[in-house]
Amino acid sequence: MHSPVSWRRAIIGLLAGLASSTALLATLDNAALALALGAGLGVAFALASRPAAGAYVDTCMTAAALGVALWVLVSVLARPLIVTHAAAWTAPAMREAFPALVGWVLYGAALGLLVQVGTDAARWLLGPEAEPARAQPAVGTRVVVLGGGFAGVTAAEHLESTFGADPTVSLTLVSDTNALLFTPMLAEVAASSLEPTHISSPLRTSLRRTTVVRGRVAAIDLDGRQIVLGPETGSPSTRTLPFDHLVLALGAVSNFMGMDGVQATALDFKTLADAIRIRNHVIERFEQSDREPEATRRRTLLTFVVAGGGFAGAELAGALNDFTRGMLAYYPNIRSEEVRVIVVHSRDRILPELSEPLAWYALERMAARGVTFKLNARVADARPGVVVLKPYEEISCDTLVWTAGTRPHPLLQSLPCARDARGAVVVAPTLAVAGQQGVWALGDCASVPDLVTGQTCPPTAQFALRQAKVLAGNVHAAAHGAPPRAFRFAALGSLCVVGHHTACAEIKGFRFSGLFAWILWRGIYLSKLPGLERKVRVLSDWVIELFFPRDIVQTIDLSSREAEP
Repeated sequence: MHSPVSWRRAIIGLLAGLASSTALLATLDNAALALALGAGLGVAFALASRPAAGAYVDTCMTAAALGVALWVLVSVLARPLIVTHAAAWTAPAMREAFPALVGWVLYGAALGLLVQVGTDAARWLLGPEAEPARAQPAVGTRVVVLGGGFAGVTAAEHLESTFGADPTVSLTLVSDTNALLFTPMLAEVAASSLEPTHISSPLRTSLRRTTVVRGRVAAIDLDGRQIVLGPETGSPSTRTLPFDHLVLALGAVSNFMGMDGVQATALDFKTLADAIRIRNHVIERFEQSDREPEATRRRTLLTFVVAGGGFAGAELAGALNDFTRGMLAYYPNIRSEEVRVIVVHSRDRILPELSEPLAWYALERMAARGVTFKLNARVADARPGVVVLKPYEEISCDTLVWTAGTRPHPLLQSLPCARDARGAVVVAPTLAVAGQQGVWALGDCASVPDLVTGQTCPPTAQFALRQAKVLAGNVHAAAHGAPPRAFRFAALGSLCVVGHHTACAEIKGFRFSGLFAWILWRGIYLSKLPGLERKVRVLSDWVIELFFPRDIVQTIDLSSREAEP
């Protein structure tokens, strides 16, 4: 039985189609056929479309585009086939059929306009359309994923694929941001090579049937099987999310080793906001130095210290060195020898994740381009204008970026489960948290046994992505009473770009360096960037960078760092 809403739309479409069919009279050369076809298409369009109130332009454009498709189907295909038994694909035949295109487009535009007018008039006279009540299926399994990083988003994507369209399973992702950040390219944002939004993908476009909740997790109640979300802006109340299966993918935060002075002084390098802040901070120091007459103060302003020589620190130092050297062309009052980028690392070589020859190659290439290294040294303290090292040394600088240590999210410390020395949740090879039914963990916040090496899986993206797939399958198996599968993965290799068309790559035992490794780095990470649109945007940024200098426009006011939130 048709609902009153369907009849209302059908009548509107019938009247609109009959009125618009006058545009088809010259096209079809048959008044009866034009009226019948126009009325039928009008009913179909009105039933299929649900125009919003006042959306005249959108509805007209949609119907006009439909007119183009109808021209192809009727005037180019159907009518020639009936009359001459051949479609009008030749150039002369297409030119002959072109006047009919005008008629179909006019018909579509008029149809869209009249359907919109009729719909708005019906809403005004009869009230809004009442939709029939739909029975909501009972939810039997509630899966909640905490964390919007690589591990959490990939786990949610695999859960969607594994459970399919099962209406008895609800999937929820809780994240404190509304986008997935592609962290391997974060250093390029800090160095003004890429636009910030080009490496961030909205969660709601990636996840089709997962409910995305933007919020901060205040507490995890494992006994009560619920998540407590903190109060939102403008509302002091909290809310809870019940769960049957909980996936912990909270990631890691910076670990300042209890050094309050460093924490208060250093710039963090974990989020998109951090990268933007670093970029604008560097530009601001150049602006201040350009008008600073005192040489010692200028040297302090133009000294940039990066604490940590791992992947994040080396990539950031290389990128900042290229950025600052390139900026000298805009600041003629600043000499190149006044700019210093210093890497402080606690070991005897940088990049411990790579083999020793590649690590020394990276250091030599960066040093040749002006980067200074302080090896076997640690940042022991910091205060405005000074960084203190151990063994004791003071560096006069106004910029300290911290990449020297991370720790799992502090919220995990409140959970009644085993944790390792880092504070990560200890899980079984199946990624299940021991002693907690229906609780799983992966990524940086989990201590996952590596069945290949016998050690612990490193907290890297390539392991987190594979863990997400296994975890989704095990959650599905647990919901259906099937046995879980253990996680096993052999690392593919490592990639690190160190600036100026130079990178290091170690893939399945093969080592690459220089320009080829740089091209390999860009190709691999571009392929892994989520979404075609983001790939095109990033590729466009890279192409533009080949012909134009990097942008030095400040996007936020950094006149006072203390004023920042």
